[in-house]
Amino acid sequence: MSAKATREAYGEWLVEAGKTNKDIVVIDADLAESTKTIIFGKAYPDRFFDVGAAEQNLVDVAAGLAIGGKKVFASSFAYFLTGRAWDQIRNIVAHDNLNVILVASHGGLSAAADGASHLALQDVALMRVIPNMCVVVPVDAEETKNTLNAAIATGGPFYIRLRRDKELILPKNYQFKLGKAEIMRDGSDLTLAAFGPMVDASLKAAAILKEKKIDARVINVHTVKPLDSETLVSAAKTTGIMFTVEDHSVLGGLGGAIAEALSDKYPVPVHRFGVPDVYGGSSRNFESFLKEFSLTPDQIAATVEKTVKKQ
Repeated sequence: MSAKATREAYGEWLVEAGKTNKDIVVIDADLAESTKTIIFGKAYPDRFFDVGAAEQNLVDVAAGLAIGGKKVFASSFAYFLTGRAWDQIRNIVAHDNLNVILVASHGGLSAAADGASHLALQDVALMRVIPNMCVVVPVDAEETKNTLNAAIATGGPFYIRLRRDKELILPKNYQFKLGKAEIMRDGSDLTLAAFGPMVDASLKAAAILKEKKIDARVINVHTVKPLDSETLVSAAKTTGIMFTVEDHSVLGGLGGAIAEALSDKYPVPVHRFGVPDVYGGSSRNFESFLKEFSLTPDQIAATVEKTVKKQ
């Protein structure tokens, strides 16, 4: 399997889409090299704007261009975009249902090398509570391009969370559909529901569990909002227990969204893997953070096995 960073796929998609859609404009906040919007900027300098390290202004400019009929892509690191500009996103972009697609790089623990100030561990929670906002965490580079196609076709506000490092492009037996969670592996004993890089970790954990005669279903919940309650309820009815896996705080993210949905429609035990209610700590590599927060495949499998045996 080939590997590519989701942020690289974003830069490539922008250049390709910009060839035929002259209404596409891209705005960045002094991080174009990192978000890969620089690729679009070099190809179409008259449609690229860097507003400097001013995220509130980034969103305000994006809103103005959207009101003027442009298809706007606004990018920065996930924490800076959602944390610093939340007021503008909520009260202008989402309130007026504008065609602004917020594409954030370095989401979750992928900004590990930059330390606690850069780790976006609450961004999904911040975005999913905003009315009119669609929230997507693509599983890989291929799905990133599918997400961008869906976003520009659908219109309205989007938050798309991308990552820093190259990741495997996973084999798939589905056609991407916005709002439709996808079963990556079937299973009858339990469900692992994940997004982004945690889907691959969950698949590897499922393979370990299989050796222990535990059959795990793995679901890629790429669209956190609108959430595919139908697929999740079906899995809950079949397996009777749900584990959520995310490189995000266990408060308010994917685990919270799924727990809310199942509590209304089909209550089952929901156990959440993720980052506890803490800051990320000092700079280090991505793998060390995964180990610290028990998010490696071995750790996930061990905890799941112990929990299932207690049921």
